Amino acid sequence: MKLRLLIVILLLIMSAPSVWPQQSQQPLTKGQVMDLVKFGMPAPDLAAKIKKLGIDFEPTDDYLQALMKAGAGPAVIQALRAVHPKALTREQVGKLVAGGVPSERAAALVNRRGIDFQADEEYLNTLRLAGADDTLIAALREANARATAQLVVLTAPNAEVLLDGGLHVRANEQGELVLKVTPGAHALKITLAGKQDFEQSVTLAAQQATKIEARLEDVAPPPGTVRENPKDGLPYAWIPPGSFQMGCSSGGEDCQDNEKPAHPVTLSKGYWLGQTEVTVGAYQRFAEETGRRMPPEPGWMGRALNPGWGDKAMPIVDVTWDEAQTYCSWAGGRLPTEAEWEYAARAGSTEARYGDLDEIAWYAGNSGRERLDITSLSKEDYLKRINENGNNMHEVGQKQANGFGLYDVLGNVWEWVNDWFDETYYQNRPAQDPPGPEGGQNRSLRGGAWYVGPTSIHLSYRYRFSPGSRNNGFGFRCSGGVFKP
Repeated sequence: MKLRLLIVILLLIMSAPSVWPQQSQQPLTKGQVMDLVKFGMPAPDLAAKIKKLGIDFEPTDDYLQALMKAGAGPAVIQALRAVHPKALTREQVGKLVAGGVPSERAAALVNRRGIDFQADEEYLNTLRLAGADDTLIAALREANARATAQLVVLTAPNAEVLLDGGLHVRANEQGELVLKVTPGAHALKITLAGKQDFEQSVTLAAQQATKIEARLEDVAPPPGTVRENPKDGLPYAWIPPGSFQMGCSSGGEDCQDNEKPAHPVTLSKGYWLGQTEVTVGAYQRFAEETGRRMPPEPGWMGRALNPGWGDKAMPIVDVTWDEAQTYCSWAGGRLPTEAEWEYAARAGSTEARYGDLDEIAWYAGNSGRERLDITSLSKEDYLKRINENGNNMHEVGQKQANGFGLYDVLGNVWEWVNDWFDETYYQNRPAQDPPGPEGGQNRSLRGGAWYVGPTSIHLSYRYRFSPGSRNNGFGFRCSGGVFKP
């Protein structure tokens, strides 16, 4: 008899529903939380359960006081204050009706917890078919009015905001917009003339604010687009982002070791680059505005190359690296990096030059009164012959431009670039946006000049000099500008 009674008790225990709610994924009720405190559940465990399952009630101060009297620890009280009743989903409301939950109880639950969806007429009619009465329908209509989400958009002033392709509003003059919309997933699109469209999918929760910071980028102009920089009055060409093979060109017979190995480089952002080398006239504008002196007038073996800086269209020369960088900063930019210079100079070309040498560049062979063949001359005869022939730099923009519309990237004058010079930098450099070495003794120059031979006039040739040096063939062009695309 005792054995039979023991078996019955065990069966009852095994079949009885557990008072512990870990088997359920439903939010905890007010009574369950109080019972679990009284049952002695450890505070960290109960706090974790509250965070995981949530609650279906508002924890008032009186209720929290009662919990503390019942033995609730600080972790439980803190967890209750941090959570809010989870709003009912459309499926949960449907299950309440289909499961036969009394209408008054279901309505009270809707009023207490709210809903995280819009209960449209089609949905309400479906609930009626499932057995919902006017009490629950009225509660859902009232919850509908409360079940809104807030979308806060921070973007460009007066930008147009489209939601789901329909709602069409405009941000204010500070670029702010606050919308109250239905919870759920939405397609957000923001447009403004001259800017790239911003598009993003956003999921909004009921009775919560979601902030979206939508920065609108400038629309990139076509490659080679030319705009005047109002600061220095020079034309600048737009260079798009892209990838190229930097260093010694395939089949390049005149390459030095510091041009190797050829390696892939990606420039992730487009930039403006001076269409020409900085001219005497532009540099004089800079000197007058900043109170600086012009550099020494250039000469060659006692022969003046630009007397009194009279030809304003000639490239400025005899500038140090620091003077060139200061000018570019004044103009709203900086000197280009070696990678930026070569990418722009190549303009898609994989050859050593982007065209026939005589058609694209001023160099020792064609920059004087007569054409010279200097390849067989000694250094002394070479310098003398150039002087007697009147070789000189020329006004910018006279030769054929490259694919980006840039003039004189080869020949005319050497161009200071931003980088320090490192003989072995190509052997260990980043593949994207290489900034150049961190330091060094010399700065890099690119492009060749009016007095050098053809072996130095190719796109990957690297020259270097002390940044404080002046030379009648050292000039520059700037990257950037104070103007928008």
